[in-house]
Amino acid sequence: MSGEPARVRQMWHLLEPLHAVLYYAPEAFEEAAALGHATEERWASYFAWRAAPLGAPDVPEAVRAFHSFAPAMVDRHISAAWTTAAPEAVLAGRLRAVDRTYRALFGGRVEGPEFAEAAALARRAAEAAAPGSPGGLGAANSALPWSDAPHLVLWQAATVLREHRGDGHITALTGAGLDPVESLVSFAAIGAAAPEVFAGRGWSPAEWDAARLRLRERGLLAADGAATEAGRELRAEVELRTDEQAAAPWRALGEAGRERLAELLGEPWLEVIGSGLLPMENTLGIGKV
Repeated sequence: MSGEPARVRQMWHLLEPLHAVLYYAPEAFEEAAALGHATEERWASYFAWRAAPLGAPDVPEAVRAFHSFAPAMVDRHISAAWTTAAPEAVLAGRLRAVDRTYRALFGGRVEGPEFAEAAALARRAAEAAAPGSPGGLGAANSALPWSDAPHLVLWQAATVLREHRGDGHITALTGAGLDPVESLVSFAAIGAAAPEVFAGRGWSPAEWDAARLRLRERGLLAADGAATEAGRELRAEVELRTDEQAAAPWRALGEAGRERLAELLGEPWLEVIGSGLLPMENTLGIGKV
């Protein structure tokens, strides 16, 4: 892959860890516990942190937004989320969590000129993101006020950009005729991650097997569960469409701005990856697609 799609995907790969560290950092679990969320596993706070920009979405709204998660799993966590803590409290808590996490990872450099420059560039890109669907997580995060602190601006911009990309990805998957569980099965089939890595999305073995059968009947999956040539072509088309829908912010930033942001993000990216907080293999296929 080359050209604009490659550059768009590179920026996603650089920004995603800076966003996703929220879901794994001990400081974030402490803030979630202070709000009343269970922290034996990460999902209660994960759903609250991500859904709070939508207001207090009901289960059907959240199921649409959390496209690849099993509805039963979304129901289990969203039904309890807003009785545990109001969305406004969750949003304040996640900023405290990001502030503490970034300070633990990067120290006093969060106050420095490179973070300020990276934040300004990332914000310019994020503000150029297309609004997307009203119920999408990209639009919801775009509507939030910006912090005055550069490191929080950087995290929020990373969040807007990744959720904007995610909304476009859902559109691409739907356009390819892949339902939520088929999307995961087909992704595992091209080697994005091992099938067991996707178990955290909440689909039962029976639902997974039924999706495999449907994909085999469409000629997208072989008997051994690997993607056929047609299956690989379909997934490549999905990823290309996703990149195309995520490109507008980077066009607005311009080549020089994008390259400078990539340069500035290099060291923080390495530090997040090297922290050991993030899983070695993830459901997003970063580094593999």
